Amino acid sequence: MLKYVRSLIFGAVLSAGVGSCAPASEWRTSEGSVWNTTFKITYRAPADLSDSILAVMREVELSLSPFNPRSRVSLINRGESDAGDSLILRVFDISRKVSAASGGRFDPTVSPLVNLWGFGYEGKGDGAVPTDAQIDSALALVGIRECRIDGGLLMVKKSPGTTFNFSAVTKGFGCDMVGEMLRRNGADSYMVEIGGELALAGRNPRGDKWHIQVDAPVADLSGRHTPLLTIAVADCGVASSGNYRNFHSDASGRRFGHTIDPVTGRPFQGDVIAATVVAPDCATADALATACMASPSDDAAGIIRAFPASSALLVVASADSLVLRPVGDFPLRKQ
Repeated sequence: MLKYVRSLIFGAVLSAGVGSCAPASEWRTSEGSVWNTTFKITYRAPADLSDSILAVMREVELSLSPFNPRSRVSLINRGESDAGDSLILRVFDISRKVSAASGGRFDPTVSPLVNLWGFGYEGKGDGAVPTDAQIDSALALVGIRECRIDGGLLMVKKSPGTTFNFSAVTKGFGCDMVGEMLRRNGADSYMVEIGGELALAGRNPRGDKWHIQVDAPVADLSGRHTPLLTIAVADCGVASSGNYRNFHSDASGRRFGHTIDPVTGRPFQGDVIAATVVAPDCATADALATACMASPSDDAAGIIRAFPASSALLVVASADSLVLRPVGDFPLRKQ
């Protein structure tokens, strides 16, 4: 899923001592590629934690990646195991809450439909529009609220053919997991960015809140980003989603986006063009941003309000223009 939030870090790298007997905390950066996207992590800590950062990302992949055939969730999807783990439990709980708040429009068991429409991990397909019978067959497998995890971390599916794809939560959850590791190792301030999703703590190198650039929802094949506005946030997660870059066209040239409605089984064509969500954790922000894209703007606003500590900026299509619709206490201006 392509995202449209990117971050800006203002100021030079600083260092600060923490006492004559303890290693000095200093600003450090770790960056690279993971999960078919990029990451950049800036943090203040007494030691280089690059190896630990990569270890956390590997742990998340081996638990949650549907693209890794050896991951825990892949084994569950193929029916080779029903054993979950603590990471699956956490994203499952978040997914169930957001699914309930969205009336089922957010659902990580939607993979059979996503694959059917050519947007999933099974490839792009032949571009043909699925038949009603194919859609109905896939819909019979979908329903996160009809699945559960028992006390022994065993996954109970709606149907043997039900599969789990937590990709709409995993990048945000990965940011949170890296942030948790950084805190355990003495990092009091950090910005963890994976594929545009962000987990933030403390202050930036200038001692200010973290300044985050939100890009305008403009499709630019060159990869350039057009700034929309800048927000200032701390101790939260920020995530975004949009329908304006990832789409297919059928034989007649009709374009449809990558957000599949788990209720109808078809691409959802709503008035929300893009959504940026601020929440206490990045996994929840990630899930909420996706739910907004599968909902009309009024419903999307209601989903955000169901999570009182969260806020959002919805970019809504209205007639021939785009309207910015803040929901909750969204930080529209620098603070």
